Amino acid sequence: MGALANEVKSAVMDALGAREAALAAAPLELALIEEHVDVTLPGRARPRGHVHPLRAIEDEIVDIFVAMGFQVVEGPEIEDDFHNFGALNIPPDHPARDMQDTIYVAGAEDILLRTHTSPVQIRAMRAMRPPLRVLMPGTVYRRDDPDATHSPMFQQIEGLWIDDRVTFADLKGVLVHFLQRLFGATTPVRFRPSFFPFTEPSAEVDIGCVRCASARAVDPACRVCKGSGWLEILGCGMVHPHVLRAVDYDPERVRGFAFGMGIERPLLLRLGIESLRSFYDNDLRFLGQF
Repeated sequence: MGALANEVKSAVMDALGAREAALAAAPLELALIEEHVDVTLPGRARPRGHVHPLRAIEDEIVDIFVAMGFQVVEGPEIEDDFHNFGALNIPPDHPARDMQDTIYVAGAEDILLRTHTSPVQIRAMRAMRPPLRVLMPGTVYRRDDPDATHSPMFQQIEGLWIDDRVTFADLKGVLVHFLQRLFGATTPVRFRPSFFPFTEPSAEVDIGCVRCASARAVDPACRVCKGSGWLEILGCGMVHPHVLRAVDYDPERVRGFAFGMGIERPLLLRLGIESLRSFYDNDLRFLGQF
């Protein structure tokens, strides 16, 4: 019986060993079948990216002004109160601060996220002497609730021209040329009196409604211009003497003009999109259209 038991044990051990070897080989054979690669097939092409619509229109705007002799300058997005407000003729008790309520750095009352790219104008004027023509694109921040036309973060571009004989006529010529290059040579442009603390006189600039203009008549029911036939596009004016003094310029010897605009608005008008939030949702289904 001992000899028989040993034979049975040997047979069982041999069978277990054979089965273990078979099970160990199965995954390898399966992997060789499933992971087989035909090296003669062409590779899978990765989708190519493209410039974001906001960056694309910013580049287009910059190109127009560079062709007119403007130089692009940049500055920090975290600013101090002097550059963002004080040097721009906006003292602490000025009501214009309510319109530009911003985000302050905790523990520092005078450190904030810039509300416009105008602080770069101050930095440029303090670093350079007239004549100068500079353009300031960049991201700005305000404490706004996000909706179709507002965002706590948006893109802005401003320009500044300082020289000894700059007039409001130069301002009008530059901006009319720019807007007709951007929206078309037949685009109507008008200037309306307005108020900004850092310019005097100041104006709002409108263009003819992009939808009504294509219909050659003002549509009272137009959702774009609300039946007015005009769309506000930017603000501008002659640089205030207080601003010139803040950067040690003599307002009796030099003068200039400044303008500023958010770049989302002309892009919305051009593409016929109603909400600027679409540009910040990072939805490739939307961005891939452009």
